[in-house]
Formats: sequence, structure tokens, C-alpha cells
Amino acid sequence: MKRKIILISALTIMMLFTSLNDLNTKAMTYYEELDFVTGIVTASALNVRCGPGTKYKAIGIVYKNEYVRVFAKVGDWYVIQTDSDLIGAASTKYIKGITKNTGGSNTSGGGNSSDSSYSDPLSGYSNREKELLELINEQRAAYGLTALSFDDELQRVAKAKAQDLVANNYFSHNSAIYGTPFEMMKSFGITYKAAGENIAGNSSLSGAVTAWMNSTGHRENILSNAYNYTGIGIVDSPTYGMVMVQMFIGR
Repeated sequence: MKRKIILISALTIMMLFTSLNDLNTKAMTYYEELDFVTGIVTASALNVRCGPGTKYKAIGIVYKNEYVRVFAKVGDWYVIQTDSDLIGAASTKYIKGITKNTGGSNTSGGGNSSDSSYSDPLSGYSNREKELLELINEQRAAYGLTALSFDDELQRVAKAKAQDLVANNYFSHNSAIYGTPFEMMKSFGITYKAAGENIAGNSSLSGAVTAWMNSTGHRENILSNAYNYTGIGIVDSPTYGMVMVQMFIGR
């Protein structure tokens, strides 16, 4: 279960620039510029396709409350870019357009609404995530190790991974969407000298930490002096109660 890397590995990112070329002349007659550049996904899981229609192959998935960049509208489809730099098309029915103008009107394929808030659901730290870090740092302190600190960008990665585990109902370090933890970190722009990941499914935070400390690979990640930053994602799970992802990096 141990996942550790010292040298930065090569990364292959699927960037579908060809998707824009797939919008042929006929489709381009329906091209519309938009008055917003950011959208939020409203469906539990939404396919990103290589063209504006269900006949085109699905090349990725975005999940509820994820934010995407919206370039244009083609018929009933938006041309979007995800946080992992995937570019493709997604249905306007399930993406709500957002403007950053406080008190302004937000537009989307589903109509207009008013929303003055603009926050990234992958950023920030919940009380549960803070508590889990405290429990981890208590273990490190008991062995004379320095405390880990949250890294804002790594936090986004850990949250996205936790969402992915629950939404796609799997329990593995390797994601069909994001690849290995190290590929995922790189696709989010994370740089590091050393990196690792622990995942858990448990009904309590203390139970997850106990399980990790009783497992050699997980324990070594928690007690490694090669790491000084962390990101933690916790998502409610119908299977486990909670799914927890802790990513570690050293710089």
C-alpha cells in the first residue's frame, strides 16, 4: 500500500485540443460567446465528450460542485476545460454559469439565477479535515517529528481524489480518471521531491488513523521525515461512512 516517489516522473496529460477542431462548419453556426467564464457542475457525475453531442466519445468525468472554465456554447453544449486541463464538451443542462460580479446575474443553459458567492469547493479545510490533521500530527509528535502543514494546492488534489473514490465507487490508489496519485498531483501542478498517499474508508477519524498506524506502509507515510506538507480530503460514503484521502509531499 506504500506509495512513495523521490524523482519527479514524466506525466502524460490528456489535453483534447482536437475537440475544438471537431466543431465542424455546420456546428460552428451555433457558436455563442458567453458573459461568464466559470461554471459549476450540478449533476452527480457529468461526461466530458470530445465533441458537442452524445455521439461523441466520453473522455472524462466531472462531478457535482466542481468548477470548470467555459469557453463557448455550441447548440446545447459548452466547450469546457477542467482542473486537470482536459478540454471537451459537456451538456449545458448540468453546468450553471457563474459570474464574479457581486449581486450580478448568473447565466446558464438552464436559465438565470442570482448568486453573489464565488467559492471553490475543492479549496479550504473542513473541521473534519483539520481534526484528522491534528490526529496525524499527534502521531508524528510522539516520535519527535515536526508537524505537517496544509498545502492549499495539494488540498485541492486530495479533495478531488476523495470525491472520485465515492462518485465512482472504487477503493484504490489508481484512478481511471486521474491515474496514479503522482500523475494526479502533477496534473494539478504540484511539484515535490517526495510524495505519498494514504486512503481509508471508516466511520470515524480516529478509527482511520488507528488502521493506518497498524499498517506498515501507511504508518511509514505518516511518520516519514521526508514529508512536510499534506492535503486531506474527506467525503461522506454510503459504503464506509467516510472516505479519507491524505496526500503527502516533501519540498
